[in-house]
Amino acid sequence: MLKKEWLEKGYIDEEVDSNIDLKAEIRRMCEEKNAIILAHYYTIGEIQEIADFVGDSLALARKAAETDAKIMVMCGVHFMAETCKILSPDKVVLAPDLNAGCSLADSCRAEDLQKFKDEHPGFQVVSYVNTTAAVKALTDVVVTSGNAKRIIDSFPKDAKIIFGPDYNLGSYINSVTGRDMLLWNGGCHVHERFSVEEILKLKKAHPDALVMAHLECKGPVLALADVVGSTAVMLKYAQEHDTKEYIVATEAGILHEMQRTCPGKTFYPVPPEVSEGSLGCSCNECQYMKMNSLLKIYNTLKYEWPSIEVDEKIAKEAVKSINRMLELS
Repeated sequence: MLKKEWLEKGYIDEEVDSNIDLKAEIRRMCEEKNAIILAHYYTIGEIQEIADFVGDSLALARKAAETDAKIMVMCGVHFMAETCKILSPDKVVLAPDLNAGCSLADSCRAEDLQKFKDEHPGFQVVSYVNTTAAVKALTDVVVTSGNAKRIIDSFPKDAKIIFGPDYNLGSYINSVTGRDMLLWNGGCHVHERFSVEEILKLKKAHPDALVMAHLECKGPVLALADVVGSTAVMLKYAQEHDTKEYIVATEAGILHEMQRTCPGKTFYPVPPEVSEGSLGCSCNECQYMKMNSLLKIYNTLKYEWPSIEVDEKIAKEAVKSINRMLELS
C-alpha cells in the first residue's frame, strides 16, 4: 500500500540498499513487467543510457502510439505522459514524478483558451505539443517544433489560425510562412533566458563554432544562429556535417546525445542571461526534466505508481488533434 507521504509528494522516495545496481534492476523489471522506458533528450544522461527509446516530443509520441509494451515509463514532463496515455489508453503509463510539469504548458489554461476561441469565431487552433490534455481537446491540430512549419503550410493561405502557447515559435512560423496567425503569449522558462550577449561571448571565444538555437528561443537569438530547429534537427545536423564545434542554445540535456553520437566534436552550452538581482545561475537546465532520477524510475516500476489517467471525454477529443499531427507529419 502506498504511503500517505508518497501520495502527498507525488513520487515514491523509498530508499534502496546501496549495493543494489539500479540500472540492472530497472532493466530486469522492464523485462519482467513488459515495460519500456521512454526518455526525452533533456533528461539526465544516465536516464538516457538505460532508456529503451530517447527522442524529442514528436518521436516520443510516435513511439507511444506504436509500442506493444504493457507499461510505459515516461521520463520527461507531465504533458508527455498524458500524450502517451491519450495515444495508448489501454496501456499503463507511469511518471516517475508527478511534479515534473512544464512552464510552457502552464502558460495556457484550457479555460483561458476556450474564452479566446469564443472571442475569435471561425479560427482554427494549432497548439504546440507542450500543452495539457485539456488544451489539446480544444485544438484542431497539435504541432512540434520539428513539424510546425510543414503543418501550417498544409492550411489554406486564407485560414484563420490561433497558434499557442509558444509565442517565439509562432513568431518564427509567421516569419517563414508569411502567415499572420494570432499568437498566444506563452514561453519556455529555459529558452526565454538565452540572450544575444551570451552567444556573442561564446562566439568570440570560439570563432569557428556554428551556433544552433531551438525555435523556442527569442527572435534576436534565432537571428544569430546558423542552425535553427528542434532538438532532433540540431542533433542530425551535428551528425551529418563536418563542423567540429557548436554553440548550442537549448536545454543542456541534448549535449549528452550529441557527444555520444559525435565523439570527435565539441559542444558549448549557452548559459542563460543573468538578470539584475538574480542568483546568478549559470545553468540552462529545465528543473522539471531533472526531477526524473534512476531511484524514482526504480520505485515507479516497483510499485507501478504514479500512473497517469486522463478524463475519458477529454482524451476522446484530444486524441483527434494528436492523430491529425501524426497523419500530417
